Amino acid sequence: MDILKDPTNDRQVKTLKPPPHRPLSKNLMFPDKLKNKPDWKLLKDHLQKEGRVAKEELFKLVADCNKLLKNEGNVLYLQDPLTVVGDIHGQFYDLLKLLEPKVGGNPETTKYLFLGDFVDRGSYSIEVVILLYAIKINYPNTVYFLRGNHECRQLTAFFNFKDECLYKYDQETYEMLMDSFDLFPLACIINSKFIAIHGGISPDLKSIEDIKKLDRYHEPPRSGLFCDLLWSDPVDHDQGNMDGQWKSNEVRGCSWFFGIEASMKFLQRNSLISIIRAHEAQLDGYKMHRWNGGQDFPVVITIFSAPNYCDVYNNRGAVIKFENNTLNIQQFQYTPHPYLLPNFMDIFTWSIPFVAEKITEMLYNLIQAGDQGDDEDDVNQEDIAQFKQLTNQNKQFNKQQSGGSSGKGTEKLKSKLKFVATMMKLQKTLREESESVMKLKGACPDKRLPKGILSAGKTAISDALADFNVAKTADIVNEKMPAQAQIPQQSISIKKPSNNTPQPKKK
Repeated sequence: MDILKDPTNDRQVKTLKPPPHRPLSKNLMFPDKLKNKPDWKLLKDHLQKEGRVAKEELFKLVADCNKLLKNEGNVLYLQDPLTVVGDIHGQFYDLLKLLEPKVGGNPETTKYLFLGDFVDRGSYSIEVVILLYAIKINYPNTVYFLRGNHECRQLTAFFNFKDECLYKYDQETYEMLMDSFDLFPLACIINSKFIAIHGGISPDLKSIEDIKKLDRYHEPPRSGLFCDLLWSDPVDHDQGNMDGQWKSNEVRGCSWFFGIEASMKFLQRNSLISIIRAHEAQLDGYKMHRWNGGQDFPVVITIFSAPNYCDVYNNRGAVIKFENNTLNIQQFQYTPHPYLLPNFMDIFTWSIPFVAEKITEMLYNLIQAGDQGDDEDDVNQEDIAQFKQLTNQNKQFNKQQSGGSSGKGTEKLKSKLKFVATMMKLQKTLREESESVMKLKGACPDKRLPKGILSAGKTAISDALADFNVAKTADIVNEKMPAQAQIPQQSISIKKPSNNTPQPKKK
């Protein structure tokens, strides 16, 4: 695919190649030699260059993948070798790093299980979905997806995936992709000894058969087993202890916290060893919940595969690699990516506050009656004196006419001056605190700023961000990072013996 031409050689960032000037054509995306399967390698290179896929080809790609997803059960059963991937969250360029042979493995020769949360947060969720769907169609028996809590309409509308769909395509595309997410399986049994899910276990989960009985082809509910598989969390306690087996998950706003008692009962009842899940950001990309003692196999393992999460956390990403009954953690660093303006704004929309601020400043200087500041030499002092004299006369005249009230002309001038000065302050706040304003706007449930917050200035915005808990209700744990890494090693290998009490083996 030809890239955009640059005949004047005036591209500002010379190291970044211009993107393709047209969407990938159908005959290139679905070549005859692949028998109607997408050329995922060409597609990967095209998307890496910021290329686009036409809506018609996207719909065909998703429809072909949907046929495969519909034929998969609620619970998958896989054997090693296998690479398990946690949250990706729209970080397409980090996904490319993950798919390299030295990290997760070449998809042509590597079996993959993705634990969900493909979309939201990052700016390239559609690219993530397109590439993974293309790989799934090419390797339907070695690439598998589980559903995450962000593969739902409520969160994608609250965060940025819906906005991304509307920016790059349209509402119909968004609805089509959400219908496709409804088809994702919910759990996987690995080597007959591990259960892999996105969130965690549930009070309603007694056996694996309970998951198989669920109707998964719809939006996840706000409570119950389906909800808990996507939303629940292990308790943040070194021993895994808490009052009772289950505690209401007030941090998430739904589902439960579970500890060692609930975990061990479920694992023993189903002859399993450990729970492998994603759903929570980790500084090292993973966390071993060793509630049953340091020498025993971790009861719960959390894996997170979005390095430098949201471009601010500076965390590592990680994947789990199963091979020959051995579990290894492979970490990786983030990959730089092209910059997009917040909320997919174009340059004209983004620049409006700057232009408006300058225009307001000009108006302010035009109607200001004072003679202060550096502009003193540029102002006609006789005009100012005459203006003040007329103003004083106007005051006296209006007092006589209205029994002491202020002149209407003066009050109008003051009102204009006050209004323009207020506008200057608001626009200065928008310019200097644009990042904080965008964060606060995203935290509000209706995406509107609290009344009066801009006029109150920087301190009020900072205080509002510190006190705002609405966003935490939806997804707070992904916003928080642990104070320090739980396990300092860059990798760890755990050998699973033939019995049910495996012992760890560190590299």
